[in-house]
Amino acid sequence: MTKQYEIGMIGLAVMGENLARNMASRGYKVAGYDIDASRVKAVNHRFGQSNLQAFETLESFIHVLKKPRVVMMMIKAGKPVDETIAKLLPFLEKGDIIIDGGNSLYKESMERYQRLESLGIHFLGMGISGGEEGALTGPSIMPGGSMEAWNQVKPLFQSIAAKTVDGFPCCDWVGTDGAGHFVKMVHNGIEYGDLQLINEVYDVMKRILQLSNPEMADLFKQWNQEELESYLIEITGDILSYQDENGSYLVDSILDTAGQKGTGKWTAIASMEEGVPLSLITEAVYARMISAQKDQRIQASIRYPKTRTSFTGDKQAFLKALKDALYSAKILSYAQGYLLLKKASETYSWNLNFGGIALLWQGGCIIRSVFLNRIKEAFTRNPNLENLLLDDYFHQEIVDRIQSLRDVLIQAIQHQIPTPSLSSALAYFDGYTSDTLPANLLQAQRDYFGAHNYERIDQPRGIFFHTKWTTSSGDTASNPYQE
Repeated sequence: MTKQYEIGMIGLAVMGENLARNMASRGYKVAGYDIDASRVKAVNHRFGQSNLQAFETLESFIHVLKKPRVVMMMIKAGKPVDETIAKLLPFLEKGDIIIDGGNSLYKESMERYQRLESLGIHFLGMGISGGEEGALTGPSIMPGGSMEAWNQVKPLFQSIAAKTVDGFPCCDWVGTDGAGHFVKMVHNGIEYGDLQLINEVYDVMKRILQLSNPEMADLFKQWNQEELESYLIEITGDILSYQDENGSYLVDSILDTAGQKGTGKWTAIASMEEGVPLSLITEAVYARMISAQKDQRIQASIRYPKTRTSFTGDKQAFLKALKDALYSAKILSYAQGYLLLKKASETYSWNLNFGGIALLWQGGCIIRSVFLNRIKEAFTRNPNLENLLLDDYFHQEIVDRIQSLRDVLIQAIQHQIPTPSLSSALAYFDGYTSDTLPANLLQAQRDYFGAHNYERIDQPRGIFFHTKWTTSSGDTASNPYQE
């Protein structure tokens, strides 16, 4: 068979198949391969006469690709990626391109980039968001790695990506080695935060205001016409109004234990490694963990019964406060996420385009929203913006809404409703906007028990001191360091 296929797709499960179909629909000739022979047969049965053809062996799959070969993997992250690369290498030549489109850890992508580039093989770690539908109709794509490789495949991937309302593709190179997968990881972490905030607001509506599913669905649909307009707000309205074949609301029959694939946890770990407070997203990860402890929660609820009281305030005013609380917490969550992007960009010399990243997320991905336009505008005004909270637009929005977040949390605490992410949003805001924190006592305690030194307010920064707090204290102090 002639070498006529412009790209090869390894992994023909839902995401891989739909991306391949997307490419084929744009006129590209796509070869497919999967270790599961049934998937190969299924693809050929349904699409074999189109631009998409699947092959039964890796060798036959590679053989039909045009040079330089472009091979994309949509497979499980971790060991399977390295195993697949090892199988590919004997068939590849210098100048060929390997693309990992799965949810790989960015550090592993950095290692693969260095290893493959040393062999003359180009590597792209490509974050993709949008789920099953997005893969087929237009996802958000976050490529990182080889710039030379990106320039070769750019027309293909920008053609299949989602587009903004202005027609810009939600797909562009973000940086070298693992940058693409890092940006996708932070996207997923922000997604964790968005989902948890919405769920906490839903819980407050349901348990404090005792709203019905149709009433809550209508509220979310209304909010989706306003400043909270987003994919996640939209689907929440759809979910709350969905009835099963018995006429019951399906959401009420779903077990309250949440799963996770690991990207939220990776984001939290990265924030600790980079020294960036990512409290809201981290609390969202922990909320999923505690949800999984269903049996223990049932036992604990019996031993510690909650006393529910009725809401006696103005319901409409509280709903307005609830919307404002959600919007202000969303601002604070994205502020934290962008701080992590900024710090990692400095650490790894990625030179990330923060406004450009907001553009990538405006279409196709799970966190797509009108809100991202505001972030793009903020970085257009000031590309060196240190924190979204220092932007004039976000400053005014927080000033106008932060009291609503406090009011909602007061009610949640009084009604014994857990709101870990909403609470952490306010704690971060109050900490970030405090010119004085109790860390002076903390430093004294550390110096007392560990001779860790401290700085003084009446001396220049960078000069450290140690005190002999007791007669038994030694004179030797530790070298100053940041934990």
